[in-house]
Amino acid sequence: MANQSVYPVSVEGELSEDLSRWLWLVKWILIIPHLVVLFFLWITFIAITVVAFFAIVFTGKYPRGMFGFNVGVLRWTWRVGFYSYSALGTDRYPPFSLESRDYPANLEVEYPESLSRGLVFVKSWLLAIPHYIVMAFLSGGAGSSSGGSLKGLLVIFAAIMLLFKGRYPQDIYNLVIGFNRWSFRVLAYAALMRDDYPPFRLSP
Repeated sequence: MANQSVYPVSVEGELSEDLSRWLWLVKWILIIPHLVVLFFLWITFIAITVVAFFAIVFTGKYPRGMFGFNVGVLRWTWRVGFYSYSALGTDRYPPFSLESRDYPANLEVEYPESLSRGLVFVKSWLLAIPHYIVMAFLSGGAGSSSGGSLKGLLVIFAAIMLLFKGRYPQDIYNLVIGFNRWSFRVLAYAALMRDDYPPFRLSP
């Protein structure tokens, strides 16, 4: 069987072995400072994506500084989600940073040297529709931490296992990470950061 090509959006998380049985019950409070910051970061993310749209149309390039900032927003979002209710994969508090850090979760997007000027008109509203349908079932949306999805149900099950047995089932964790990986790939594609069409798979 041929090896699968590696998609240029990397979403990784390392499951901690010493997860607390009960800390997940209060993480919704602990992440409030991050949510406040992320609210403003995502406003900026959207504004930058609009500017990048016109930059790609006229130059075929995504301004590198803007690209780096938006990757940082995705990275920050993923770390907070990994700590909290998108995965519950670690009890280490996420850093307040757009940059890569020594943390169990990380996200990277390879910078494209050029982008299609035509695809920017159809990526997010047309080409990504099949993925949106799948994500609505798997994850409740790109980067979503909502419990109203298969991913949310799996995270709830993992939380109950932590509470009563003190362990996170590895098979459940692998599915949760796969759903998150899929969501962030599609989000990066819809945000015009790559032309490579996201694969329909949970693996890297």
